[in-house]
Amino acid sequence: MGDDVRLRAVVTLAQGMAAAHTPRASWRAATLGACEALGGSFAALSVWERELGRLKVLANVGERVEDEAEFPDAETYPVNHFPEIAEFLHERWASGGEPNAWVETADGPAESSAASAGYCHQRVAALRRRGRGSCVVAPIVLRGRAWGELYVARPVGTPVFDRSDADFATVLAAVVAAGLAQTERLEEVRKLAFTDPLTGLANRRAVDIGLDAAVDRFLADGTVVSLMVCDLNGLKRVNDTHGHAAGDRLLERFGSVLSVCGAMLPGALAARLGGDEFCLLSVGPSADAVIAVADDLCVRAAELELGDGVACGVASTGDPIGPLKSARRLFRLADAAQYRAKAARSVKPVVAGRDGAVMRLADTPPPTGDRRHLRGKRPDSRT
Repeated sequence: MGDDVRLRAVVTLAQGMAAAHTPRASWRAATLGACEALGGSFAALSVWERELGRLKVLANVGERVEDEAEFPDAETYPVNHFPEIAEFLHERWASGGEPNAWVETADGPAESSAASAGYCHQRVAALRRRGRGSCVVAPIVLRGRAWGELYVARPVGTPVFDRSDADFATVLAAVVAAGLAQTERLEEVRKLAFTDPLTGLANRRAVDIGLDAAVDRFLADGTVVSLMVCDLNGLKRVNDTHGHAAGDRLLERFGSVLSVCGAMLPGALAARLGGDEFCLLSVGPSADAVIAVADDLCVRAAELELGDGVACGVASTGDPIGPLKSARRLFRLADAAQYRAKAARSVKPVVAGRDGAVMRLADTPPPTGDRRHLRGKRPDSRT
C-alpha cells in the first residue's frame, strides 16, 4: 500500500470520527476506518476496564462470527488472558519506547518480541477458532495511559500482516486516540449542557427536548406520555433560617428521592427545572403507574429533614385531558395541577384530567404578578 493511499486512509478515519455525534458512532467510525485502511476483514475496538481487570469490546465490524455483535453488551475478556496491554507494553513505555503495534498469526507469533513476552497463545487460539489467519494489535494511549486496543484481522488464505502494517496500525491507533479524546470532550460538554450541576439530574433543556420527542411519539402511535411537575415546599424558609448550604442539601436530597422514584418507571427522566421546581417525564407506563409513583414521592418528600414536603401535579395522555397537539399543552396542564396542589397544601398529587379545576386553570391566562408562570410557554404557534 503506497504512502498516498495510507495518508488518504488516515484522513478518512479522522474525518469519520470527527463527524460522529455519539460514542457508538465514534467507535464504529474508528473500527471501520482502521479495518479498511489495513485491508482487514474484521476489526474490533476494546477498552481496558482497570477496575474490573478486563478488556471490554465496544465495537466489532466486518465479517463477524456468531458471537460477535456489532455493539456487544457483554463481550469481555480477562486482562490476564491478554496482558500485553497491562504489562508488556508498559514495560516498553517505561524503557523509553513507543506503544508499537504487533502482529500474530494462527500459526503462532509473527514477532519475536511478542513471543518472548509469552502472551500470544490466547490470541492465536482465538484466530484459529474464528477462521482468521493473522491479526495486528495496536494499543491505544490516551492521556499517557493505556486506554485499550485496536484489533484488525484477515482471514486464512490471505496475506499475513507484516511489520509495515504494524507500523501503520500504530499511526492509526494514534489517530483513533485523538478522535476518542474529542468524543470524550464532546460528551462532557453535552453532559454539562443537559445536567443540573447541583443535583446531577437532567436540566430544563433536556426536559424540553425529551418532552417534544415524547409528544411526537404520542401523536404518531399513541404511546402514553406523562409529566409530573413538583415544587419543593419550604426552601425559602430553610435558606432564611439555616442558610443556603442547608437549602442546597435539601435540594440535593429531594433530587435523590426523585431519582429513586423515577427508577420505578422504566426510562423516566428526572429533572430539576430550576430553583425549587422539579419534574419527572415518563414515556410508556400508564397514568395510574405514574400517579402511584407520585403518591410515593409525596410520602418520601414529607419525611425529608428540614423540608415541608412537595406540591405535585401530574398530567398524562392516559387521562381525559382533551386534544394534545404539542408539549406546551402537557406542560401547562402539569404545571396547573402542581399550582393547585400548592394552593390547597395537598399532601397527595393533583392530577389533570381527574380534577376539572386544573383544566380550567390551565386554559386561563394567569393574572399579572401571579407566580403561576406556566413554564411550558415557548415560542411556538401550536397549542
